[in-house]
Amino acid sequence: MSKDTSHSSSIQKSQHGFSQNWFLQIKNRILDYHKLARQLNLTIEEQRGLLHTKFKFALTGYLLSLIDQNNEHCPIRRQFIPTIDEIKILPEEISTQKIQNDNKKDDFLVLPEIVHRYLDRITILLTDQCAAYCRFCSYKNFVGKNESEITNNEFQLVIKYLKQHPEINHVILSGGDPLVLSDEKLEFVLKHLRQIPHISVIRIETRIPVVLPQRITPKLCNMLKKYQPVYLNIMVNHPKELNDYTEYVFNTLSDYGIPLSSNTVLLKGINDKVQVLAELFNKLLSLRVRPYQLLQCDIVEGTSHFRTPLYVGIKIVKQLRSIISWFAIPNFVVHTTNNSKVVIEPQVVISKTRSSVMIKDFNDNIFVYPENK
Repeated sequence: MSKDTSHSSSIQKSQHGFSQNWFLQIKNRILDYHKLARQLNLTIEEQRGLLHTKFKFALTGYLLSLIDQNNEHCPIRRQFIPTIDEIKILPEEISTQKIQNDNKKDDFLVLPEIVHRYLDRITILLTDQCAAYCRFCSYKNFVGKNESEITNNEFQLVIKYLKQHPEINHVILSGGDPLVLSDEKLEFVLKHLRQIPHISVIRIETRIPVVLPQRITPKLCNMLKKYQPVYLNIMVNHPKELNDYTEYVFNTLSDYGIPLSSNTVLLKGINDKVQVLAELFNKLLSLRVRPYQLLQCDIVEGTSHFRTPLYVGIKIVKQLRSIISWFAIPNFVVHTTNNSKVVIEPQVVISKTRSSVMIKDFNDNIFVYPENK
């Protein structure tokens, strides 16, 4: 397969104060207040957040290079560096977390590594480690606790479960971030999954292409290609996350035949403006990444400063439909307290009778649609 090696070479040789070796970047991540304070002029709110948060903090050298040193509202900075707002935990966050945990234990967590919520698909938790930890993460009570990975023996129990459930055809690999695992461990997982005849789709949920693009190597891409179809669903929240590195990575993955989609979390003060999301979704589509879901920020401990009212997302989706291609617009999704997903749509049905339905479009024009009798 031919590749544009000139662009690849310029990426590999660039110098931004971080290693081009992805493993060394993870090994040398910034993990505490003192190390970050030596490299970034922290605000009082950030200092207090870093010193008092109970949740895991980690930042790659690559991400640090993207942060605007002079702007406390930098969208990269706000997503990854805790502030004192994270210490404020609301009663509804505690109660929602308890309900979700109870439901997961009782109904969905069939093994410590398997969430089986829907009939035809499961989520396998391969690791609790991420390259960097988002402050709004739905799994912030889980990720980074031990920074461990599934053992081979534990994974054999997963395979046994899959073989006992032929109704499962879709496997989602999650964590943590599966792409922090070595190529060898990932191949071990994919090889065993592909030996089960009824598994037709494998999807990897990841943030790696935008927090540590150096991880996406030709060796990794070649390995993923061997086990197609393997889909990558990438979390991308702001246009500032897209640059020469990510453009090269997205194009490389696509050239290897790996289908790409994206999730975006709606975040107050970061991307809750229609112009920001229009730019993001258009850019993603041009890079062969199909916007899949716009997610309402989950009700998780210490995230109230990120959450927008539900009507904000509804309004944004409605506005997007009048200014960009619908092919670039993701579904707006809310996770409920019982761990189910709801696609939120602007209300389009006004009224209905036996012979017709009155509907409105994104410009609030009203039409009567005749029904078959």
